[in-house]
Amino acid sequence: MVPSPLALLLALGAAATVLAEPLHFVDCGSKDGSIQEVNVSPCPTQPCQLHKGTSYSINVTFASKIESQGSKARVYGEMLHVDVPFPIPEPDGCKSGIQCPIQKGHSYSYLNKLPVKSEYPSIKLIVKWELVDDQDQMLFCWKIPVQITS
Repeated sequence: MVPSPLALLLALGAAATVLAEPLHFVDCGSKDGSIQEVNVSPCPTQPCQLHKGTSYSINVTFASKIESQGSKARVYGEMLHVDVPFPIPEPDGCKSGIQCPIQKGHSYSYLNKLPVKSEYPSIKLIVKWELVDDQDQMLFCWKIPVQITS
């Protein structure tokens, strides 16, 4: 039996929503590292539709240009060029997939969660995600546009 084009299209669409696709992002000042890839899952299309009450998986692959004993994440919702702090469950990069101490020239996969609380307003904004080293310098900084929806 040959599957109909509609069934094939629906199956491909379902598979695409499960897989994390590399996102188009803006590097906003990575000094001590270089970003190789940013994934937000699920985010099949951009801008990412972030649904209230849902948690999203963040995976950033980057290479370090320095050595550091630790790292700390800071996340913001950028609205009208103002950074509003966005709490995340685990700001310690060494507890987020990175084996510390961080070594110069090594690649790392940073893994975290982005919870979208039910009380957040339905709004378009920019998510800005920073990871700083133990000298408070940027290992990476990236921005993506998002839409928070009900």
